[in-house]
Amino acid sequence: MTGPCRFRFLGVERSVSEPMHWTRSDVSKLWLYNLHYFDDLLAYGSGARRLWHEDLIQRWIAENPPGSPVGWDSYPTSLRIVNWIQWMLAGAPANPQVLHSLATQARWLAKRFEFHLLGNHLWANAKALIFAGAFFIGPEAQRWLKKGLRVASRQLGEQILADGGHFERSPMYHGIVLADVLDLLQLAKVFPDVFERSHVRAWSSVARSMLRWLRIMSHPDGDLAFFNDSAMGIAPRYSELSEYARRVAGLSDLVESEQIASIEALTESGYVRLQRGPAVMIADVGEVGPDYQPGHAHADTLSFELSLYGHRIVVNGGTSTYEPGIQRLRQRSTRSHNTVVIDGQDSSEVWGSFRVARRARPRGVSWGTRASVLHLQGSHDGYRRLARGLTHTRSWSLADSFLRIDDYIEGAFSTAQAMLLVHPDVEVWTDRNGVSLNWGGKHARVAANGAAIDTTLRSWHPRFGLALPAWRLELQARANRFSTLISWGAEAGAPR
Repeated sequence: MTGPCRFRFLGVERSVSEPMHWTRSDVSKLWLYNLHYFDDLLAYGSGARRLWHEDLIQRWIAENPPGSPVGWDSYPTSLRIVNWIQWMLAGAPANPQVLHSLATQARWLAKRFEFHLLGNHLWANAKALIFAGAFFIGPEAQRWLKKGLRVASRQLGEQILADGGHFERSPMYHGIVLADVLDLLQLAKVFPDVFERSHVRAWSSVARSMLRWLRIMSHPDGDLAFFNDSAMGIAPRYSELSEYARRVAGLSDLVESEQIASIEALTESGYVRLQRGPAVMIADVGEVGPDYQPGHAHADTLSFELSLYGHRIVVNGGTSTYEPGIQRLRQRSTRSHNTVVIDGQDSSEVWGSFRVARRARPRGVSWGTRASVLHLQGSHDGYRRLARGLTHTRSWSLADSFLRIDDYIEGAFSTAQAMLLVHPDVEVWTDRNGVSLNWGGKHARVAANGAAIDTTLRSWHPRFGLALPAWRLELQARANRFSTLISWGAEAGAPR
C-alpha cells in the first residue's frame, strides 16, 4: 500500500479510489485478488499506515456487499479473514461493523469450500474457518472450527508428503503453506483452550519436516529454487520462516542442528540436492505434481539449477504471470528450463494457465558417490508420444571443480537441444572452445561434447511482473549422446 488509495502488486501500481476499481477489468485477476487479500495489514511498517487501513476496511465493507465478484471469491475471502483477525489480535480496533462483516464472510466461506480446485486453495479455506472459529464464540463458531479442523487435518495428511514437501512440488507454495501451519501454531498460543494438544503436536511435526524441506530447496543466497510455479517475494524466505518457527514452537534450532548432507534426496517430492565444494545443484527428477491437481506444474522434468560460490549461475526461467496467453505458456515450457527439448516439444503438455495433458513420468532415478564425485541419474518418458520408446536419460556428476551433465536420447528424433539459462548478473563470453561465465571476480567455463553451443538473449522472471534479460546457452545436439561440462576454479582457466 503506497498511499491511502494506491497499491503496488505484481510490479504494477494503480489507484483504487472508486467502487468500480475493486473489480476493474483492465488489470489481471491476480492483481485484484491481491487487492482483496489485505496483506498490507501485516506488512513491515504497517503500524504507520493504521489510519489508511481502517479507512480501507470501511470502504471495502461499503463497496463490496456480500456476493460481489472477485472479492467474495473463496480464496481471497479466506486470506482476508485471516488477515483481519490477525490485525485485530495485534491491537487494531474491533468495531461492531468490522466484526459483523467478518462473521458474514466466515458464514459465506463455510458454504463455499473449493473442493473443485483442491490443493492450496482448499487448505486456505480450512485455515480461515479455523481462525474464525477460534476468534468468535457461540454454536456457529464451533461449527466453523470443527469443519476447518476436519478439512485441515485431512488436507495436511494428503498435501504434505513423507519427505516434508508440499504435493504441488512448488517451493513457493510450499513456503506459503508452511507459513500457514506456523500461523495455526501461533493461533493455538493465543487461544490455548480452543485446541487439543493433538492438533498442536500434529502441526508442530508437519512444520518441522516442511522447514527442513525448504532449507534443502533454498539456494545459498537464501531464496528458493525455481521449479514449477515459483517466484521471489510471494512466500517468506527460509530465514524468515525459520525465525518464525523458533519463536512459535522452538523448531528452527532442531532443523538447523541437522547438517545438510552432500546428497539430499527428497524422494517423494522428486528433488535431489548435490553439494560439493563451492557448488550447490538442485535437480528435478520427480513427477510434475499430483495427477489430479497439476495446475502449478511446469514441463521441467530433469531440469536443474546451479549456484557457485554462493551466487546463482544456472537458473530456471521463473514465473511472472498467471494470465492465459503466450507468455504463460512459454514460462511453463520445457524450453524455459535447464533440460532437453526434443523436436521442439514440451516434455509434459502444458496448456491453458493451469492445465497439463500428457505428462512426463520419471524412472530409473538413482544417486550415490564414486571416487569423491557425486552422481545423480534419471530418465523420463515424456516424449514417447512423438515416437515409440523415445526416452531421455540424464546424469549429473559433481566434483569440487566441475559439473558434468550427460544426456542420452533413446529412440528416433530429429532435433534435440539442451538449455542452460544463465543468471542475469553473470557475464557471458563465447569463443571457439566454449563459453566463459564471469561474475563478482569469479569465473567458470562451459564446454560441450557432441553438441554445438549457441547463445540467445532471453529473459528470467524472478518475480511476478518482472522480466530481466538473460543469456541462454542452447546446446544443439548432433547425436543421441552428448555432454556438457561446467568447470570452475583452476579447471576453468583465466577469465576471457
